[in-house]
Amino acid sequence: MVEQRQGRKGGAVVVSAAVLGAFAVTGCAGGGGASGQAVADDRPSSRAVSDDAVLGAADALVEAGSARARTSMETASGGTRVTIQGEGGYDFRRPVGQLTVVLPQDPAGAEEHRPVTELMTPDALYMKNRGAGVPADKWVRIDTSTLQDGNLVTGGATDPLAAAELLRGARELTYVGSERVEGVLVQHFRGSTDIGRAAREARSPVRTALEAAAKGFTTVTVPFDAYVDEEGRLRKVKHRFSFSNGRTTVAVTSTTVLFDFGAPVAVRLPDQRDIYAGRIRA
Repeated sequence: MVEQRQGRKGGAVVVSAAVLGAFAVTGCAGGGGASGQAVADDRPSSRAVSDDAVLGAADALVEAGSARARTSMETASGGTRVTIQGEGGYDFRRPVGQLTVVLPQDPAGAEEHRPVTELMTPDALYMKNRGAGVPADKWVRIDTSTLQDGNLVTGGATDPLAAAELLRGARELTYVGSERVEGVLVQHFRGSTDIGRAAREARSPVRTALEAAAKGFTTVTVPFDAYVDEEGRLRKVKHRFSFSNGRTTVAVTSTTVLFDFGAPVAVRLPDQRDIYAGRIRA
């Protein structure tokens, strides 16, 4: 694994602390995401997937229309590992998505956290069961352009479309080989992506969030592994972020797995009256 050290300008980084205070837990949890099973080092003769499939992954997802999604975000700091799991669906054409994010059980025996419902849009993240003084029937809305990471890690899951758009800044691509993800033959590529370059190349709905991330990180290079099927669709992507606040380093591995392409995804954004306007405890 290529390790890149990244930090946000002007402040310490605690993953999810700015938005999901309930995610600041301790203890260890299992690894993240579905793992690929190596089957061969040659590409299928029916259709060779080129490097362009990685650069154009977001375009292929929009063409596919929608998909079910499973996410995993693992944080590691000081020997402690915490994994946050999510599952739901994403409509790449609208584009909007919905995930149910499950927090790891607190080994210290603290009160168990309820699953958090997240609605993802290019300009906002909505959360229900946020906790921290927010009524259970209310949503919290966060403008993603105000987040220093553009919501690449803050919400405990990377927006699937943003994860694909991030690949537009890919460079130094290496073909690893053929594998199977969720039983599907895929081509595995490894490389690093430049957030600033990706922001310049991204579709307009996602560009603002990536521009915020490009400004918020002191180092904008992110190592990744991408897995593309024979139709050019992104089946799995794993990004490795690393933050430093001057005292400690937090490594974050964000994995997104996509399957059941074309499955209907119904996402209804909350009415204004259902959005919490009060103070949120840290």
